[in-house]
Amino acid sequence: MHKLSRAEARRIAVRAQLLDAARPDHLLDMVHGLTQVQADPTAAVAPSAHLVAWCRLGSAYSPADLTAALADRTLIELRGMIRPAEDIALYRAEMAAWPGTGKLTRWQENLRDWVRANDGCRRDILARLDADGPLSTRELPDTCTVPWRSSGWNDNRNLDRLLDLMVQRGEVALAGRRRGDRIWDLAERVYLDDPVVPLEEALRRRDERELASMGLVRGRSTQVEPFAGEPAEVDGVRGRWRVDPAQLDQPFAGRVALLSPLDRLVYDRKRMTDLFEFDYQLEMYKPVGKRRWGYWALPILAGDRLVGKVDATADRKAGVLRVNAIHEDVAFDEAAVGTEIAELADWLGLDPVGSIAA
Repeated sequence: MHKLSRAEARRIAVRAQLLDAARPDHLLDMVHGLTQVQADPTAAVAPSAHLVAWCRLGSAYSPADLTAALADRTLIELRGMIRPAEDIALYRAEMAAWPGTGKLTRWQENLRDWVRANDGCRRDILARLDADGPLSTRELPDTCTVPWRSSGWNDNRNLDRLLDLMVQRGEVALAGRRRGDRIWDLAERVYLDDPVVPLEEALRRRDERELASMGLVRGRSTQVEPFAGEPAEVDGVRGRWRVDPAQLDQPFAGRVALLSPLDRLVYDRKRMTDLFEFDYQLEMYKPVGKRRWGYWALPILAGDRLVGKVDATADRKAGVLRVNAIHEDVAFDEAAVGTEIAELADWLGLDPVGSIAA
């Protein structure tokens, strides 16, 4: 059992997420190291995937690099995550076993039954893509006979839901985006023709890569136990963890970084709170009057601590990055944070304007 202080645990997490002073050299190296980058279009500052890349690679990173990698399918978007194309082989056995192996849950049975009930539409989609693909969602036929029912968010979004499930089944794949619209094609035309990795081995390899990208995870996580890592405890934090042994006893040199609200260092809010003792929520869905930090506030990383938030908005029409507030949770080097904001503005091609609010 490894005994870690909170500081040691934080440094492992930061280093594993490629946010220490040793920046990765290339976009593909970065995505391989992270295993996945969330593809979210919210562009209050910049789309999350571009912010994730910029804060790791620096201002030499160009969004055109990611666009090109997705276009030539060096990187693939699967289930809302941008991943190395070669990693898709680790998901194909799971796709073939959809909706799952062993005894199915009631939810899995419901998904299976809904797809079966709309098998005619599924076949229509496959035939249309085979003949004319790649195609956008609006160009595909919606011949579902049984509508999708939910709590309201996805009611009657039959085609969207069926396509998402066909991705999970390994039948279709996201082939790109056109002015925000998702473009679809047959999976066999999008994914590399790599041998399918058997399910148990694929799960083990995915778990090992996931742990390497996070540094340490909670020991009860079904995603990583019992395959990956070694048991650990973090001083002052309840519960057991799994730690990547390659991250133990390594030197650490930190830096200042502005993170996307969807960055994986902060995306698991409970893990973030336990390790970094940082209070943060994404407030874009809250009414303006109930926001404490801003619509798309960027967490500030300084070394191995999360120290505050930058409430900023890219006003591209006016040509400025508006810094509405800088919220200081614990004391930090204002000059270093200011430099990072200026570099963000310069990378965006905007002029920084705004003020500091404690």
